[in-house]
Parts: sequence; C-alpha cells; structure tokens
Amino acid sequence: MKKLGLIVNPVAGLGGSVGLKGSDGREIVERALELGAIPQAGRRAATALKSLLSLKDNIDLYTFSGEMGEIPAREAGLQPIVLGSETLVSSNVPNADLLATTAADTVMAAQRMKEIPVDLLLFAGGDGTARNVFDAVGSDLVVVGIPAGVKIHSGVYGVNPRNAGLLAYEYLLTGNMRTRESEVMDIDEDAFRQERLSARLYGYMKTPASVTRLQGGKMSVRGDMDSVHGIARYINETIDQDTLYIMGPGGTTAEIMKQMDLPNTLLGVDLVFNRRILANDVGISDILQQLDLIERAKIIVTPIGGQGNLFGRGNQQVGAPVIRCVGKSDIVVVATQAKLNSFYGKHLITDTGDTDLDEELSGYIRVVTGYRRETVFRIGC
Repeated sequence: MKKLGLIVNPVAGLGGSVGLKGSDGREIVERALELGAIPQAGRRAATALKSLLSLKDNIDLYTFSGEMGEIPAREAGLQPIVLGSETLVSSNVPNADLLATTAADTVMAAQRMKEIPVDLLLFAGGDGTARNVFDAVGSDLVVVGIPAGVKIHSGVYGVNPRNAGLLAYEYLLTGNMRTRESEVMDIDEDAFRQERLSARLYGYMKTPASVTRLQGGKMSVRGDMDSVHGIARYINETIDQDTLYIMGPGGTTAEIMKQMDLPNTLLGVDLVFNRRILANDVGISDILQQLDLIERAKIIVTPIGGQGNLFGRGNQQVGAPVIRCVGKSDIVVVATQAKLNSFYGKHLITDTGDTDLDEELSGYIRVVTGYRRETVFRIGC
C-alpha cells in the first residue's frame, strides 16, 4: 500500500474573488467572509483527489479532520485515515473552523506526514501554504501542490487541481517517477496590497518531474516596451462605445490605462466604460453588478510570464461567472511576443475553478502582441 498525505488550508484563496489580494491573517479572512467570499480550497482538493479514485484500494490516505482534509477526501469518494483529534476550534459559529486555522496548523500537519512518512504529500493552498510545508518537511518528502491560493508563484503546484491529482496518480502508480527540485516562493502581502510586488525565494521542495502538469515558477519578462506601447495604442484605438471593459492586472494593461489617462490598479481589476473609470480595484460582486446593468462587456487580460496562466492566478475577481457572462469571443488577450516566448512552447492555462468552463475556453485565441499585430495562441487545460 502506498501512503498518501493530504493537507488542506481551508482559507487559501479566500481573499481573491473579493479583491483582497491574499488570505494571510485572521483579519483578512474575516474581511473576506464579510465581503461574501466563498471558501474554495476544499472543493479544489476534492477535484484533485477524484483523479485518484481508481487507486483507492492501493493507497492509505492520511489527513486531518474537518476542512483540513477529511471533508474533501470523503467528498471525492475516498475513505481517509484521520490523524489525531480535531485540530481546529469547533462551535456553532459559522466559519469558526476557517477563522481558527493558522499557519501553525499546516506546519504541525506537515510534520506529522513526515513522521509517518508518506510516499507523497498533497497540499492545497497558495504560496504561504507552500512555505509552511517547506518549513516542516524541507526536501525530505515528495510533494504536489493543489493550487487554491490568490498568488501562486511557487513551482510546486499543478497547473490546476485536476492536473495536480493526475500527477499524484502517475507518481504513485509508477513508483519510480523522476523527481526535481521546485522553488518555493512567496510575496509580502501588505506590500502587494499597496501595489508593490516583493517576491522572495525561500527554498526548494521535491516534486515529481513534469513539464505539462506542474505550472513552474513565475517569471518576470523584460519585454519590448515599444511593443507594450503599441499594444496600448492599438487597444485604445479600438475601444468600443457603450461597452464595459474589465481590465485585469499587469503592466501591459496598466499601460493601456495610462494612455487613456485613467487611474489604474496595477495588481487589481478596474472597470472602464466610455473611457471613464467606473470603479477601481473591484471584486467579483462589483463586476457582476455592472454586468447586470451594461449589455456588452469585454475582458482585457494578460497571461503571467513564464507560467502562462490567463485566469485563476491573481485575477480571481474575473471568476467563472464573469467569464461566462462575457463569453470567450469578448476576451482580449494582450502580451508581447517576448512574454509568449517565455512559455517555451507550452500553451496558455485557465484555472477558473469551473472545469467545464476551462474545457470551453480551450482551443485557440487571438493575442494582441503590438500595434496592429496579432497572433493566435493555444489555451489548454
């Protein structure tokens, strides 16, 4: 029997859809819940685990009670071995288990997995969760991250939950799959909320080696600024009247806003209508409210350098309900050729949390690469 460990950070990604740019700290978690954020980490973990159902008679799944793993495991159809007693506060207060979850819970859980030891550790979270696991196990265990956070720069995560599960399946099934050292990155969330990106390499964890199923680390691409200016100029010349523009985060979209002489949230989402700002740094509910009022809309988005993520990394405000409402034909992708080249032949990635939508978005999409310059690029899932 193979031993598989599972740790879920229930609050991972909670602040993303409501524009809080992270989920670290009780105050942020409380604020996210007040704004209507819905926990997603457990559901994402269950999606990954469903890829392992055919191995259920050949693995022992170790996890912790409640939202830290037991609930997602049972939801996926697996019967876990629950370690110890309830580690989180139990009460009748809504979301009490979420509010009680701390980084210490993740560190403790990962240490227990190391003591067993498990053959593979699956964990659901973001960069903060990866750091906590790294603090506990270093490179002593083989790990696969299930992406559930707001910001995911670390290279230990699957491109989406399904691929994380499939990678775990392949590793457990073969027993001799090659591994690699993958980077653990994190950023300063307080600086991030102030529009400053301060990323740091914390170390490396051992993952199964996969070019297609692991997302790889985020890469800053020094692009051709003439192309960035050209993209912005072209988009500005083709702006439609009476159309809501949902402007995603990033330097290229920031240049578009600059050329319109509009205030921009570099690491957030802004709404523009008839060349005027409707709102800066919005959450998903704000966007949906405007979509109820305005008949036509477009999403302008740029992929993450090195990774190729189009949706699901740092722009969860533009979530599945928004994308479905707007439609694929009105998604405008902007990226310099240098950024496209940074994907090394890999396709663009969508991780909306809606697997059916990810399938619908797959295929080819036009990408504006400069002034009156376009190419087509493949989206995969």
